[in-house]
Amino acid sequence: VQLVESGGGLVQAGGSLRLSCAASGSTFSINGMGWYRQAPGKARELVAAISTGGRSTNYVDSVKGRFTISRDNAKNTMYLQMNSLKPEDTAVYYCYASASTWPYAYWGQGTQVTVSS
Repeated sequence: VQLVESGGGLVQAGGSLRLSCAASGSTFSINGMGWYRQAPGKARELVAAISTGGRSTNYVDSVKGRFTISRDNAKNTMYLQMNSLKPEDTAVYYCYASASTWPYAYWGQGTQVTVSS
């Protein structure tokens, strides 16, 4: 499985971005997916997660009400709609997928999101 993120960039505080994560390869093995982020000097943190069918989602408290995770399994793509962005949202955002076969987890290469004040 290969995961490729897109949609990052530079935006002013209060603005919006939509990240996409396109999966290819043995996509039949993908289960839950999620978005992580890592800011300079900080640990990587889980921002949002979505179940295999897309019915169940979870968010870190700091993004609740501002970010929305979704997936289109027909297109093998996951999204993260980010609204009301804050400077503290600045980070590299990584797509993650859990799988039913080895190696059981996949990561994208990351996409930079920078929010200016």
